[in-house]
Amino acid sequence: MKWYADAPARRARQLAADVFALAWIVLWVVLALRLRDDVLRLRGPGDRMADAGAGLQGAFGAAAEHAARVPLLGESLAAAFGRGETAGTRLVLAGHNQAAAVERTGTWLAVVVIVVPVLMLLMVWLPARLRYAREAAVVRRLADQGGFEDLLALRALTRLPAAQLARYGVDPATAWRAGDPVAIAALAQTQLDELGLRRRPGGSP
Repeated sequence: MKWYADAPARRARQLAADVFALAWIVLWVVLALRLRDDVLRLRGPGDRMADAGAGLQGAFGAAAEHAARVPLLGESLAAAFGRGETAGTRLVLAGHNQAAAVERTGTWLAVVVIVVPVLMLLMVWLPARLRYAREAAVVRRLADQGGFEDLLALRALTRLPAAQLARYGVDPATAWRAGDPVAIAALAQTQLDELGLRRRPGGSP
């Protein structure tokens, strides 16, 4: 895989696009984490409810324990205080459930805020980068090995826009079929130029 072009201008554009993609991802991750922190502040009432329930539970539990020691009326008093302890337990559970719901909401909101824009970016940016890397690697290998001018020229004929091929003074396809070395070299060079690649020493002339 060849990720970046040899031509400085093309390579600079690719680097700028990659930096933008990375900055875009970091931006949405930071925003999502801040949003999650803001949402988690809403769990305060639930936590306070749980704390109040725990206090109520402890107070009524202790009262029921002491009331049970009272002669004759101890069992009735303990049962009455036990209902208060049960109410405290329910309050603790409700507070924990509310806090957990807020935490789940904050987490899923953060996931959505990250996934949606990042996925949109990857659908546009990543396929283009992978396609360039694959094509540039193939063309780079053919150019470096030498003796593949015909194949490079054929790639140019089959892959480059018709408007770009129409710039030639003669029909490039006819010239290629006729084995015109000048036309073949020009087409091969056009294929390299299209990908921002340069010939290395030892490659085909």
